Amino acid sequence: MSTRALILLVGTGILTLLLAAKPIPFTNDADSAPSPKATKRYLYVATPGIRNYLEYGGHGLLVYDINNQHRLVKRIPLAGLGPDGKPLNVKGIAVSLATQCVYVSTINTLQCVDLTTEKLRWEKPYEGGCDRMAIAPDGKTIYVPSFEKEHWHVVDAASGDVLRRIVTNSGAHNTLCGPDGSRAYLAGLRSPNMTVVDTRSRTTRQVGPFSASIRPFTINGRQTLLFVNVNDLLGFEVGDITSGQKLHRVEVSGFQKGPVKRHGCPSHGIGLTPDEKEVWLVDAFNQRIHIFDAGLMPPKQLESIPVRDQPGWITFSRDGRYAYPSTGEVIDVKTRKTLATLQDENGQPVQSEKMVEIQFDGPKAMQAGDQFGIGRVTGEEK
Repeated sequence: MSTRALILLVGTGILTLLLAAKPIPFTNDADSAPSPKATKRYLYVATPGIRNYLEYGGHGLLVYDINNQHRLVKRIPLAGLGPDGKPLNVKGIAVSLATQCVYVSTINTLQCVDLTTEKLRWEKPYEGGCDRMAIAPDGKTIYVPSFEKEHWHVVDAASGDVLRRIVTNSGAHNTLCGPDGSRAYLAGLRSPNMTVVDTRSRTTRQVGPFSASIRPFTINGRQTLLFVNVNDLLGFEVGDITSGQKLHRVEVSGFQKGPVKRHGCPSHGIGLTPDEKEVWLVDAFNQRIHIFDAGLMPPKQLESIPVRDQPGWITFSRDGRYAYPSTGEVIDVKTRKTLATLQDENGQPVQSEKMVEIQFDGPKAMQAGDQFGIGRVTGEEK
């Protein structure tokens, strides 16, 4: 038999087999290959998270799938209505793994939402109202600032009951708990000093004074450095938590201050990437995020990223891959590219200064991020 005839015969046989076989549906390799159960990662965005403006996402907890291009998964109803029945300004968001709840504060109340049932467990008002609260890492205690008044309430996360009060007379506002639970950081709108609470001894001390009243701020993982926005500064200042002294003042170069829509200060938002290599700083008037090298002291300005509106906050995914400015962009930290923009179920743009990542294994929340962009490098990693 000739070579040509053999090829023809074999080819005819293969064609016959293919025609007789059942159709095989197309599948991706990732779909057909067995794989371990992936961790579910969601971004919880509380609205109205820009004052009480409902045009930026309405009212509720909007949940986005981080692993699926930050697509909207669902909207969880929230409480937090005023006497007129309209939604109140959301002031903060935090998560407790101990109670398996997400907490949302408004100017009047703190509400506790069960992460499994997605139902409201409780909503409580507190004397003086509420502002941006923080939960201790063990998930058992919440530090709830009054709404720009003289005190903070220390609250039981399970019941919402007040355990004690901390009085600073500073215009209670932003609150952060250190990653090891040993300290809580209380910043007031009327003070250039940061109050640091020893959560075990319940004693307090000060870091500062800084050049003006403290606005948003963040810390490194070892709790040795404090990065603060202050009134009238396009930039930030750095403090030494151990000594209590201000170290550096860093001003943004190449950009000028101008009028802002909200907050009354040029830079209202600052975060450390989780690896602590960079500081990301908000610039409202110029609609930019300015990036600084945090490996140098004082940090050195690197580059700037435009955003779609005036930003007033920034945080990051736990792994440091994504940056989340309050204007709703999802930015790749490494490439500086905008990968997506948050939208509601009607395709309208969503903006919020109150968002946090939660990771699930099945129905149980296993890890949570923070509404602040805090450093996550501890002494063990360095």
